[in-house]
Amino acid sequence: MTDTIASEKSEQGPKAASASVIALRAATLQALPFSDTRDFDDAARGFLGTIENARITSAQGRVVWSLEPYGFLSEKQAPPTVDPSLWRQSRLNMHHGLFEVVPGVYQVRGLDIANMTLIEGDKGVIVVDTLTSIEGARAAIELYFRHRGKRPVVAVIFTHTHTDHWGGARGVIDDDMLSRGVPIIAPNFFMEHAVSENIIAGPAMLRRAQYQFGPFLAKGVRGHVDCGLGKTMAAGAVALLRPTDLIISTGDKRIIDGVEFEFQMAPNSEAPAEMHFFIPRYRLLNLAENCTHNFHNLLPFRGADVRDALAWSKYLGEALQMWGGKAEAMCGQHHWPVWGKERIDTMIREQRDLYKYAHDQTIRLMNHGLTAAEIAETIRLPQSLAGAWHGRGYYGHIRHNVKAIYQKYLGWYDANPVNLDPLPPVESGKKYVEYMGGAEAILERAHGDFAKGEFRFVAQALSHLVFADPDNRAARALLADTFEQLGYAAESSTWRNAYLFGAQELRQGMPKAPPRSPMPRETLAALRTEQLFDVLGVRLNGPKAEGKRIVLNWHLTDTGETFVLNLENSALTYVAGAQATDAQAGFTLPRSVLDEVIAKLTTFPEAVGAGRIEVSGDAAWFGELMLLMDEFPRMFEIVEPKRTVVT
Repeated sequence: MTDTIASEKSEQGPKAASASVIALRAATLQALPFSDTRDFDDAARGFLGTIENARITSAQGRVVWSLEPYGFLSEKQAPPTVDPSLWRQSRLNMHHGLFEVVPGVYQVRGLDIANMTLIEGDKGVIVVDTLTSIEGARAAIELYFRHRGKRPVVAVIFTHTHTDHWGGARGVIDDDMLSRGVPIIAPNFFMEHAVSENIIAGPAMLRRAQYQFGPFLAKGVRGHVDCGLGKTMAAGAVALLRPTDLIISTGDKRIIDGVEFEFQMAPNSEAPAEMHFFIPRYRLLNLAENCTHNFHNLLPFRGADVRDALAWSKYLGEALQMWGGKAEAMCGQHHWPVWGKERIDTMIREQRDLYKYAHDQTIRLMNHGLTAAEIAETIRLPQSLAGAWHGRGYYGHIRHNVKAIYQKYLGWYDANPVNLDPLPPVESGKKYVEYMGGAEAILERAHGDFAKGEFRFVAQALSHLVFADPDNRAARALLADTFEQLGYAAESSTWRNAYLFGAQELRQGMPKAPPRSPMPRETLAALRTEQLFDVLGVRLNGPKAEGKRIVLNWHLTDTGETFVLNLENSALTYVAGAQATDAQAGFTLPRSVLDEVIAKLTTFPEAVGAGRIEVSGDAAWFGELMLLMDEFPRMFEIVEPKRTVVT
């Protein structure tokens, strides 16, 4: 772990840490309270048992989760290639298994990036959040049964709309339980956001998420070590179940299997639909994902709506007003719990003030005329927050969260006309290379600045050269080395993953990933028909549709819905509750059959031939429309020019 960059020979593999990165590591060790080990005690508290290496496999034997590749984190001392603060968080996220929070409340941690919380009622168990994968959720509930005895699942609660909190529901709920009406409880507007947040822009988000989470990075001290919120993302099967009971307002209560829950709504915080709850019987507070052991994202690298830092802070303040001094244990849906009224209230106050400070000081500097980049360079957290381990930017980071706040209020444009209509990367790259004296001059200067540790500007300059000449091997190699050093220096796991994955793609090209799987039928069934047509609209290739007009009537017999789907002016629109008299064709079918077609369980012609779809007019018009649709690639270039021209 002590090798230096000078001894490194390979052009393709990860390199060692540079002297300037090692110097930053030493400064971090001096700046932060590494002698405070209470988090390690809390992360281990209440341990009851686990699965060896947290290894979970699918029915076909494919590994969907395992912590075995992270065995290198058993070393207490951080290597030169990992920020010591991030190393600490990465080691804390290695705790896995079933843990008792208080008698009657248990958590499964470390079998996914998120937690499953299990609350015992009078006759059964209430499951709070069901992890990402069906396989992981099934393994988690079986681990609980092994240590607490088999008992029926009497309810499921989804705290919010992100997939790692509902994707595994089918692992704890079967068809018999659904037929018996086991309640599935979620915050208001859960379905609208759960199915829309990652659908419309899903292809681009999934590719960008590879940079955020680093799934294609090798696990190791020069590669993937963590994701901040947890170790990594699970790779199993996912399906969405529709809630049967929505929590509408703060103060709403439910008695579930004899246990009273008091709820607080927190929309547009970490998720567009999110809620907290308190259980008086157990004096337990759960703030979902809004009070975790790191500074969270206000705008994740994968992309999303900007989250409201001011509202987030106010919800935490409201939680203090409602339950401050009452809770003796606080557990979230990531990380480990906190015990004791004073420690709980202190953590909530500090998290409340973390988001409020970031919001208010960003707006203050913005109103002084600073741009997003200038604010990120200027802002500093007060020591009381910067010195709190749970305030560190392992997942979000103050330097990119302030840019999200700026974007929420003022958008992408910084008001300088030079940034109003700049050249795109390839064209500007060529001009920058010309202005800077050519590729050799850039490389010579970049090598000099690299040696001085000026990695941020080296990356900017070399990126222009790579976009101007993506086949310049020397430029790609040096830019990869530069990204790597920036990754080694990063405290934020998401920054590290992005830099290291960028370096890997420059050296090795994009990973060979299989085509994207069709959307699961269960998830499709949860989408409104309008949302299906919205997805179809963004797939329409506008230039190909130039001058075409297609009008199709739809009648969905099982839902009773009717629609007119209309293509004109190269835009696809629809009208609900109507039928057009000038339609070229009409289709009568159950919505369930449409779901099967989209899930690729059958084809449209097969369903017509089998008599499952009735057609009026000329069915070929639907085929004509589908010929105008783009298929989105799973992979596309990010750190180099697009190889395929998109029109």
